[in-house]
Amino acid sequence: MAEPVVRRRPPRRAKPVSTWPIHVVLSIAATIMIVPFVWQILTVFKTNSEVSRVPPTVLPAEFSLHSFETFFSTVPFWSMFAVSVGSLVLRVAGQVAVATLAGYAFARMPFRGSGALFGLFVAMLMVPSQLFLIGQYGLIRDLNLLDTLPALAIPGLFSAFGTFLMRQAFLNMPKDYEEAARLDGANPFQVFWYVMLPMARPMLAALTVLTGLYSWNDLLWPLIVSPSGQNRPLPVGLAGLQGQFGTDYPTLMAGALVCSIPLVIVFLLLQRQFFAGIANSGLKG
Repeated sequence: MAEPVVRRRPPRRAKPVSTWPIHVVLSIAATIMIVPFVWQILTVFKTNSEVSRVPPTVLPAEFSLHSFETFFSTVPFWSMFAVSVGSLVLRVAGQVAVATLAGYAFARMPFRGSGALFGLFVAMLMVPSQLFLIGQYGLIRDLNLLDTLPALAIPGLFSAFGTFLMRQAFLNMPKDYEEAARLDGANPFQVFWYVMLPMARPMLAALTVLTGLYSWNDLLWPLIVSPSGQNRPLPVGLAGLQGQFGTDYPTLMAGALVCSIPLVIVFLLLQRQFFAGIANSGLKG
């Protein structure tokens, strides 16, 4: 007898999942996030009476650049801008160098007590940075660095968070490249400099952006180490625009807009590597 033919049903195709609800939620979130920036830009062109009017006015009656003129005439912009840039360059360069070397040592050069030492580094992330201010101020004072540019950058050269990020980046890299370089006769520093460091460029970009953002917006530490008012960055100048009995909000918003432009430019230049570094950092697990 002939065996019965068994007809197999064709596999069912999975129905495509609709993504429009996700796009709607993301669009709403993006709108909520961008509204404060649009309001800031509109406030720049308003007058004080329009800003304090109830109900608030959305569009200014007349677009004026008076707030920018007041800001540049009130705040020594270029001197504070030079201090901010100098402090940012010193802090970013120093922190990237220190965090990269420390992260590579913890990830690829195991030594006795490395786990306990790294645990102390991670524990520092749970300590508020304000607790270190007194000790850091005493150190800067003993070094006779008050009211100087290095005083703004020295505490930021060492970062437990930066070390953690770089350690995660080096841990996620395959060991095959490292072993191949050693077989070719490369010493540990050559392996680090020519093999591992170029592979860590996305994470270096992420660390650069995060460190630069923190350095550019730092306000408390410059106020402490610059008691005479010399070598103060732009955030201190913006804080000085807030009066005791009233604040010129159009001028304040104009200054905040001008001061944020350099960071926006840096982020636009490094955004691709920034997101790649965060995605490959290993923070998800």
